[in-house]
Formats: sequence, structure tokens, C-alpha cells
Amino acid sequence: MQVKSYKAGSLGSVELDETPFGGKVLYRTLKDAVVMHMANQRQGNASTKGRSEVRGTNKKPYKQKHTGRARAGDVKSPIWRGGGTVFGPRPKDYSYQMPTKARRVATRSALAGKLADGEVVIADFGGFSAPSAKAARKILTDLERTKRVLVVLAEPNENIWKSFRNFPGVVIREAKELCAFDVVTCGIVIAEGAAMDALAARFGDSSVQSDDKGGESK
Repeated sequence: MQVKSYKAGSLGSVELDETPFGGKVLYRTLKDAVVMHMANQRQGNASTKGRSEVRGTNKKPYKQKHTGRARAGDVKSPIWRGGGTVFGPRPKDYSYQMPTKARRVATRSALAGKLADGEVVIADFGGFSAPSAKAARKILTDLERTKRVLVVLAEPNENIWKSFRNFPGVVIREAKELCAFDVVTCGIVIAEGAAMDALAARFGDSSVQSDDKGGESK
């Protein structure tokens, strides 16, 4: 399929093999992967004190009967001002993991959706011999960036990272650390050609690849 390309300050198009990405979006699996990622980001450190943890005396505030008031055991009761909290939040670990294969399928589906929507740009970052926010701004301007941008690199590149890091809404990832959440929450994916090859090798549909090999052998 034809996807957008950016090289030497000019926009164009380039042929990209979308076969490894399946071409089909599995929305349920994709949603599960995004929810898992968000759950794993929760700190879970909200904490409240129960009546046994609140500072105060255990002495009965007044006698049980003949006061005209409701009976009370101590001032740390939840119904008293400054008392403990009933069933309040406690520190909790919300993280969990999906199967590796399901996470791989989710990321592949997210990339397939971006390809189908025409929101993938193959870029050549060869001009970044040194950090340059000006060059990064020109790329974003030429692409008419109006949404969150995901920059995908094949290998760590400090010059590119320093060039794009201060722009709001721009996220830089390496192909080996990309996940479905990164792809879904961005508007445009700007990737190096080598990065797309790495993604195809990492998330490629093995069943499709095996079918292709089988067809060739026949």
C-alpha cells in the first residue's frame, strides 16, 4: 500500500508492505491491552485510616444511659468528627499482565488501524547530525501536525530525542519498546523505514508469513 513519506523537507509517498500487520483491527483485544496499560500506570497509594489507626483515647466519652444522647464507645467512631473511615481506600497494586501473544496482536491491530487511516508517515531523519528543535519543528509543520505525534526510531538516537522532546504532544519511542497504548493515543505515527521493518519483524502475523512461505514452496 501507499503511505506518506517525508524526506529532505518534501512530502511524498512510498510503497509499504502491510501484510505483516494483518490489515484487520481486533478491537476487543486492542481495548483490553489499553485498559491493562492504564491499570499498570496506577500508583494505588491512596490510603485512609480506620478507627483503630486514628489518634485518640479509647475512653468512653460519657456514660451509657440517662444523658439523652446516643450511646458512644469512643471518639474514634466513624460517625464522629475526626473519627476513622469505614471501608476507605487502601494501598493496592492494580497491575496485571495479558498473555504475550495477546499484547503482540493488540499492537499489530493498532498499527493496522493507523495504516488503514493513512496516519503513518515514513520519515528520513538523516539530517539530525546534532540536536535541532528548528528542524524538528519544520517536520511537524510540514506534516500539518494537529494531533499527538508518535515518533518511532529503529535505534536510540540522542540527537532526534533532544530535538523532539520539548514539543507538547510529541512522544518518542523505539521500535522494541512500542506498545498498543502508544499507537492508539497518538494521531500521527512518524517512523523511520528501518523502524517499520523492525515492527513488522516484531509484531508480524506469523500465520500470514507461514502461508506466504507455503505458497512460494508450492
